[in-house]
Amino acid sequence: MAKQNVSEQFVDILVRAGVKRLYGVVGDSLNPVVDAIRRNAAIEWIQVRHEETAAFAAGAEAQITGTLAACAGSCGPGNLHLINGLYDAHRSMAPVLALASHIPSSEIGLGYFQETHPELLFQECSHYNEMISNPQQMPRLLQSAVQHAIGRGGVSVVSMPGDIASQPAPEKSIEHALVTSRPTVRPGDEEIEKFRRMVDAAKRVTLFCGSGTAGAHAEVMEFAERVKAPVGHALRGKEWIQYDNPYDVGMSGLLGYGAAYEATNECDLLILLGTDFPYNAFLPTDVKIVQVDVRPENLGRRSKLDLAIWGDVRETLRCLTPQVKVKTDRKFLDRMLKKHADALEGVVKAYTRKVEKHIPIHPEYVASVLDDLADDDAVFTVDTGMCNVWAARYLTPNGKRRVIGSFSHGSMANALPQAIGAQFVDRSRQVVSMSGDGGFTMLMGDFLTLVQYNLPVKVVLFNNSALSMVELEMLVAGLPSFGTTNKNPDFAAIARAAGAYGVRVENPKQLAGALKDAFKHKGPALVDVVTDPNALSIPPKISAEMVTGFALSASKIVLDGGVGRMLQMARSNLRNVPRP
Repeated sequence: MAKQNVSEQFVDILVRAGVKRLYGVVGDSLNPVVDAIRRNAAIEWIQVRHEETAAFAAGAEAQITGTLAACAGSCGPGNLHLINGLYDAHRSMAPVLALASHIPSSEIGLGYFQETHPELLFQECSHYNEMISNPQQMPRLLQSAVQHAIGRGGVSVVSMPGDIASQPAPEKSIEHALVTSRPTVRPGDEEIEKFRRMVDAAKRVTLFCGSGTAGAHAEVMEFAERVKAPVGHALRGKEWIQYDNPYDVGMSGLLGYGAAYEATNECDLLILLGTDFPYNAFLPTDVKIVQVDVRPENLGRRSKLDLAIWGDVRETLRCLTPQVKVKTDRKFLDRMLKKHADALEGVVKAYTRKVEKHIPIHPEYVASVLDDLADDDAVFTVDTGMCNVWAARYLTPNGKRRVIGSFSHGSMANALPQAIGAQFVDRSRQVVSMSGDGGFTMLMGDFLTLVQYNLPVKVVLFNNSALSMVELEMLVAGLPSFGTTNKNPDFAAIARAAGAYGVRVENPKQLAGALKDAFKHKGPALVDVVTDPNALSIPPKISAEMVTGFALSASKIVLDGGVGRMLQMARSNLRNVPRP
């Protein structure tokens, strides 16, 4: 049997760890590893057009499967391109192994061509970041990297010089049994008892849920019923907690809607479940707060806590719920449910009704039709910016759908590459990229990756020729919009020229038919929807008092009616308000 080299051994360990594919761009120091993959039928090399896409795709795959995914970049600029997608994966707790191949080991520290120091560059976006400088290190170092990524939930980076990758592997390397899943974490009995006493003593309890409630829907609903608590959520908690939820009071935060803000601020005990919600301005300062999180470093960094619980949401509630007293008073819950219904009345739905004659098309209407037509188990990947708003307001979770975005890192250009990773997991599952024109054009080259692999991703492009979220930020600050407009081509024509299905929609009456045709197409498709560029423009006249008032009360406006109510400021969006 021929002796393995380090690259072959590296690939074998990835396969043992469950990695199915490695996303990246070939080149120089990475070539030995790519060649090892070529000769190994158990793993696939996925050639993308930009390494940032590779990292985003790996992160999405890890979020869909819950298992380790991997990406790679060649030395210097090649692996530097990974960094943005790795930040996103790390902050999303997605287990990703990144290979940052390196210049020849004899040249490190001498200013060699393309020299960087990946062991320094990736430090902030990883749990583990080490360089292989000797073949004897490789098996143990890579195994440790795998354990860190899976065990702690996030990114591990391994740097390896190209000359090391080509050397003979050690004959008798130590092969450890690899961890492939994370354990559950249960708080101690003393903490559960403290928690119980606080719940029993509270008259008005509110639950606010994040992505840490994944897999705990039944437990959250049971607890909410027992203590008659309204249930709000952050954006990352939407897909896990909003469906089949009779206690739902909407979402808090800058994209929020409904009565979540009131419910979190008018209770006397707020319980934060699996959320690292970053906007502390939306959290109360005068109520008791308990936070439950599997990551102890998250506890108390957004608000002052009266009790910190280190544990999984599901396991914690399984321990707690049977011990708390059943509450019978529904006054607070029912009041919040009514506020929630009143807040939504005529606001979120106002911009999806009677739009047959509105040209350019309302983006809210596009999201609403998309939600109606998409599969029950569709995966939506959502660009940062206004696409986040439309996804938050109009996509309906049901326990089978997935909604993935750069919700913690907030990067542009995430939707298309994440759709690539999601679609490779299952080609038969519908994957829809909700792309903004700004984000899409950033990494538009990887639309060709869809064509090259015939991935049936459907790109729904919200094309308003503007960076609308930036315009909203300027609006809040009282600034005129500047540098936010794009001169866009016919993206459907570009898609067709690339060999994909492409259709451009400018009339709302054509929208549903265009989406249906794209969904029926067996390969990649792009629906270029020309949407209203004035959806978030500043009114023609604005006084200093208006600017000041808007800036001070922006969060309340958002939460009272969301961006839907803000849109009433622009004449093109007036629906139910009489014009002067």
